[in-house]
Amino acid sequence: MTPLAARTPGPAMACPCGRAGKPGGVAAYLQCCGRHIEPFNDQPAPDAESLMRSRYTAFVLERPQYLLATWHSGTRPPDLQLEPGVKWLGLEVRLHRQTGPAHAEVEFVARHRDGTGRAARLHELSRFAREDGRWYYVDGDALP
Repeated sequence: MTPLAARTPGPAMACPCGRAGKPGGVAAYLQCCGRHIEPFNDQPAPDAESLMRSRYTAFVLERPQYLLATWHSGTRPPDLQLEPGVKWLGLEVRLHRQTGPAHAEVEFVARHRDGTGRAARLHELSRFAREDGRWYYVDGDALP
């Protein structure tokens, strides 16, 4: 398992979600997903894509509390154990669309290596719902 200090982002760290920042660069963590994660009750994600990106970042930083807090109560598991040794390698958002005033979908591909070093990718169409001004991950369908 990665030591906690390695998972604590520095102030100038590039955001793991890869969102574009300054020309030719990646947004800084604290100006991107970090403002939703650190602490997660202060500034909720403004849209489903931002929530999905911050959830990816929470997987990278091994923050299961944030993942559970942003999971819709109707589908949220009672607890979440992250797979040890996973190294997240990158995120590509392919689609973000509103499907109603309080519903949205995000299609993404997240690349990673499992604990044995085997490369894999997660391609999913995720569904999100907004309640009381906050977006929540509801569920998703794996895509080929």
